[in-house]
Amino acid sequence: MLIKRKSIEKEESSRPASKPAPAKAAPRKPRYAPVTLSEQDGVRYLHFGTEWVQGAMRIRKPDWPELEYAQQMMAWMLWQDAPRAIAQLGLGTAALTKFCYKTFADAQVTAIELNPHVIAICQSMFKLPDNDARLHVLEMDALDYVNDPAHHGTLDALQVDLYDATARGPVLDTPEFYQACAACLNEGGIMTVNLFGDHPSYAKNLKAMKFAFPQVLALPQVHDGNVVAIAFRTPRPLDAAALAERAAAIVQQTKLPAKSWVKGLLASQN
Repeated sequence: MLIKRKSIEKEESSRPASKPAPAKAAPRKPRYAPVTLSEQDGVRYLHFGTEWVQGAMRIRKPDWPELEYAQQMMAWMLWQDAPRAIAQLGLGTAALTKFCYKTFADAQVTAIELNPHVIAICQSMFKLPDNDARLHVLEMDALDYVNDPAHHGTLDALQVDLYDATARGPVLDTPEFYQACAACLNEGGIMTVNLFGDHPSYAKNLKAMKFAFPQVLALPQVHDGNVVAIAFRTPRPLDAAALAERAAAIVQQTKLPAKSWVKGLLASQN
């Protein structure tokens, strides 16, 4: 998960040329919150130096998305059954990255993470595989990734989970950011975003998403306020019968609680 919207280096480089840094000054490095761990009842949790949980892994099931909101982040599967390109902004414990990598054998799976310590802890403590021909974990700013024209129109699914140490709102939340996310999707592409429903950032992010996307839905709130929003590059009908059939297939193939996603989506339209 990203710590800052822009790195300190970028902020430094954007200062006027009339105020150059001293010639011998060492370049400043981004300041990251400490990466800390806890374990309880067979589940390992990631924190950024606070009590807020940034991700979790059941030690005996390392490729399973343990938290309910993380499972809901896969709700794009209701419309996408054979994605070829999936990206995750904010690595967390790599739960979504690992699940997508294991589940979709023909897909390119990319994860973007600014904090190198998060990548390292995922490799050492959360069973993140090494990069290969299909898996690409990149140390970079999510804003740079979505603004790169090389990524535009390339993704079937984009999963956005960008929180700082306080975990009370996404660190990237502007209409321009969500426009760039929409640009990265192909015509049938879908974005899911982890939000907090009981926080002022929720309305701000929904408004920004609705500016950038023609259709935005939200699943029911879970955990301590997590709400997963679903944004479509091209609007999709909520066909109850088709969604129920697809949800049954997802449950059979992956054990994800997809039937509850459909129930929540349909209820939100009433």
